[in-house]
Amino acid sequence: MQSNNTISAICTGHGGAIAVLRVSGNDALKIVSKIFKPLKKGFLLENAGANRVYNGFIVDGENEVDRVVLTVYRAPHSYTGEDVVEISCHASVYIQKEILSLLLKNGSLLAQRGEFTRRAFQNKKMDLSQAEAVADLIASKSKAEHDIAVNQMRGGITLEIKRLRDLLLKFTSLMELELDFSEEDVEFADRSQLKAILKETENYLTRLVKSFKYGNAIKNGIPVAICGEPNAGKSTLLNALLNDERAIVSDIPGTTRDVLEDFLTVEGTLYRLIDTAGIRQTDDKIEKLGIDRAKTAVSKAEIVLIVLNPAGDILKQFSEIIPEDFPREKIIAVVNKSDVYKNADISVLPPEVSVVKISAKHKTNLEELFSKISALSVSDFSQDEVILTNVRHFTIFTEALLAIERAENALNSGLSGEFVSQDIREALRAFAEITGDEITTDEVLGNIFKNFCIGK
Repeated sequence: MQSNNTISAICTGHGGAIAVLRVSGNDALKIVSKIFKPLKKGFLLENAGANRVYNGFIVDGENEVDRVVLTVYRAPHSYTGEDVVEISCHASVYIQKEILSLLLKNGSLLAQRGEFTRRAFQNKKMDLSQAEAVADLIASKSKAEHDIAVNQMRGGITLEIKRLRDLLLKFTSLMELELDFSEEDVEFADRSQLKAILKETENYLTRLVKSFKYGNAIKNGIPVAICGEPNAGKSTLLNALLNDERAIVSDIPGTTRDVLEDFLTVEGTLYRLIDTAGIRQTDDKIEKLGIDRAKTAVSKAEIVLIVLNPAGDILKQFSEIIPEDFPREKIIAVVNKSDVYKNADISVLPPEVSVVKISAKHKTNLEELFSKISALSVSDFSQDEVILTNVRHFTIFTEALLAIERAENALNSGLSGEFVSQDIREALRAFAEITGDEITTDEVLGNIFKNFCIGK
């Protein structure tokens, strides 16, 4: 990626009526003017004002390719911080390719993945955490994931990190100043105030690090395991929840022998439904493998739907399938076939377990089940606060937390300011990596932007 060149790319996907091509760089207006014929006679695109829209034609010599609308943004007030021209044309694949070909022929380079956003970062239009949030926003699959990405794009992480960095930098500077006066035994930094700031920083980082489990679940789907005895109606329930014939349903016990996954969005939150093999005693080696996988899925799930057959012993089914150490408050007992067995005794189940009676076959009472699933997925974390979904952020904040804890221990142990200051500076370096203040190598930046789409 060379920031001194002008780049262009198609920015929209297939399927719409209108497509947008973006051109960014010092020569953006000059290059576009070579292929743009304005409706207004005598108008020169290179003299265009900022934030203006112009009508005209994209031409190849004397041939008109398409009638278009140009939007002009002038540096530094654009997405990339450079001169930018966005060309809105008809969404014909042929037209888009022709316009892009003309741009490349007249001096533009084809943009690489994430190159527009990388230029925005390099031109100080956003920090690195905000740039990464752009990719998360584009890839968001649910309202919850969208809200987290928007919060990060608005600088949710940046603002708090800047405040903590300023406080820590002030104190570490004072402590290092003390080293110059070590023989006079002078203290410039108030130790009690520093302890309070370190504790505040530790609490903030601890909550951030803990939020990653929730954020990761939001991003990849909160895992919901559907378990039960063979023929309890697990696969029928999966099909009913998805409103699709996703799983094979049969009266033959042991039909499901492997884990089957699909996604469901309920009230803006993405769930990863995991249909598992019926758990029972068997000598079938293949079925045993499926049952082992079912038990693993249950142990790792955030929410468990245990499908109970009211024709059998409900308590026995529950006890043989749910591990003793699995939190009862994260379990929903789904009493199936309630249209046939209307008087099932659910009082034998643990009081912490949520219970709902349904008919998976007839899709009755599913709304109550959806409501209970949503209730169990409520977290201690609000989507208005900063929630980590990025592995890079999680790793760096974990390192910063360890550095702050070491600084606290050094301070409480009465060690010299040199040791405390060193640990604080390690935390400050970690903070700088989040915002990109110390990210300079092409290798690191390339790794971050490689998952972006072309055109963004």
